[in-house]
Amino acid sequence: MNPKLSLAIGILCISFSPIFVKLAGVPPVPATFYRIIIGWLCLVPYVVAKGKLKIGPKALWIAIAGGVVFGVDLAIWNISLMTISATISTLLGNLAPVWVGLLSYLLFRKRAGSLFWKGTLLAVAGMVVLVGFRDVLAFKFSNGVLLALLSSVLYAVYILMTAGILQKTDTLTFMFYNMLGASVCMLVVCLLEHDQMSGYSTSGWLYLVAMGLLCQLTGWITINNALRHLESTKVSIALLSQTVFAGILAMILLGERLGLNEIIGSAIVLAGIALTFLRPGKNKPHTVAA
Repeated sequence: MNPKLSLAIGILCISFSPIFVKLAGVPPVPATFYRIIIGWLCLVPYVVAKGKLKIGPKALWIAIAGGVVFGVDLAIWNISLMTISATISTLLGNLAPVWVGLLSYLLFRKRAGSLFWKGTLLAVAGMVVLVGFRDVLAFKFSNGVLLALLSSVLYAVYILMTAGILQKTDTLTFMFYNMLGASVCMLVVCLLEHDQMSGYSTSGWLYLVAMGLLCQLTGWITINNALRHLESTKVSIALLSQTVFAGILAMILLGERLGLNEIIGSAIVLAGIALTFLRPGKNKPHTVAA
């Protein structure tokens, strides 16, 4: 597939994720489990038929551990969607590249360019506008906002864990074990929490299937395909349009509306994130696909 077309399809697919979560009417953690397991089950026949199961022991454990982190990240993000708008939750989830840069500097002393720090400050300023200046000073953040921020931090951890392995392992092989780890983790959490795993409406099951096929499987494969042919920086910046598409879909399908401060704050945050991607050097932030 043409890489630009592949990227466009991937962005559109993942933009539906917050919409389907809200429309499904399914508890957030089971919704996470079914999204991942449905995508994984559809991937199994192809991976087995093509003999793509071979993987080194180190890569295997990192793929599985990364899957656990990814599953927890996605579950927390889904929980945040239950209390705040799809647009704001998606926007905050896209802050992951900022945390990647900060954690890389704090943990590995990898220096970032001046554009990264300017972009980070701009994104923080946008957050202040988005949440409200007085609430920030009083440390008053809604649970939804805090959960969405935690989700973005966890995704940054996932990126740092798996970045090296992804460069050496076949994409579908990695996805097979990564999604398997995430599925098992989410199933265990659901069982421990005694979450409702069945008895959903027909429309609820259809939305879960759509999440698995469209958001998880098609979205990730098409974006990874684009990354094989296009510059990672351009793909990363293009992926920020996910927030815009999710916002439009939320207005049409969910009837969500944003206040003036949320619109201005969102625009500033997006500009700040985009600026962090423009820093010079070989080590650029990885992409975010929810």
